[in-house]
Amino acid sequence: MDNSIALVTGANKGIGKEIARLLAGAGLTVYLGSRDAARGERAVEEIGGGARPLVLDVTDPASIADAASQVDTLDILVNNAGISGEDRTPDLEDIATFRRIYETNVFGVVAVTNAFLPALRRSAHPRIVNISSGTGSLTWATGPQFPHQGAYAAYRSSKSALNALTVFYAHALAGDGVKVNALAPGLRRTDLNATAAGGGDPAEAAAGAVRLALLADDGPSGQFLSWDGTPVPW
Repeated sequence: MDNSIALVTGANKGIGKEIARLLAGAGLTVYLGSRDAARGERAVEEIGGGARPLVLDVTDPASIADAASQVDTLDILVNNAGISGEDRTPDLEDIATFRRIYETNVFGVVAVTNAFLPALRRSAHPRIVNISSGTGSLTWATGPQFPHQGAYAAYRSSKSALNALTVFYAHALAGDGVKVNALAPGLRRTDLNATAAGGGDPAEAAAGAVRLALLADDGPSGQFLSWDGTPVPW
């Protein structure tokens, strides 16, 4: 994988930064997508190796186009950038919050993926990893795994939509050899929201993402997998 090139969105902190660190440690050239240039530069300096800064705001078409123009060939795209919101049920959440969260978690993934598809199609082993959430599983949401409170409705529904997109992209890109999978990282210690602040090590989730990023050609596509490699129900 020494000659492979990866892009991780939202990579200046949290799970994204750990994914970039592991990929760079494996010998890849890794573009760290970051809205803030200075934060991206600091993360690159800390990671070292093949890490490269790339200013990328997944909600800004001009930023996406500029970033895509700088990457001719891409082997791995990790759609990690995501935002949450407050612990609110849908009846108490304003529509503006839904729109803001979907702009990053859903529309941003579509925009970035489509912009970088020409570069991915030049790869012999293209991979796309969408960082989702177990809370986006409708099976788990209606089963005993989570309290039936409708909490974090905007965030969780955005991840359900991302899961659907994972399936549709996997089907659409199968002929190009692109493997597209979604990862449930588990509750991790990040600044995503108040609940996440008490989670586990982000590096553990990052290792799961890297396994999907480095899938062999006979690996799965269109799957929703946990950080430990076990299937997550849709």
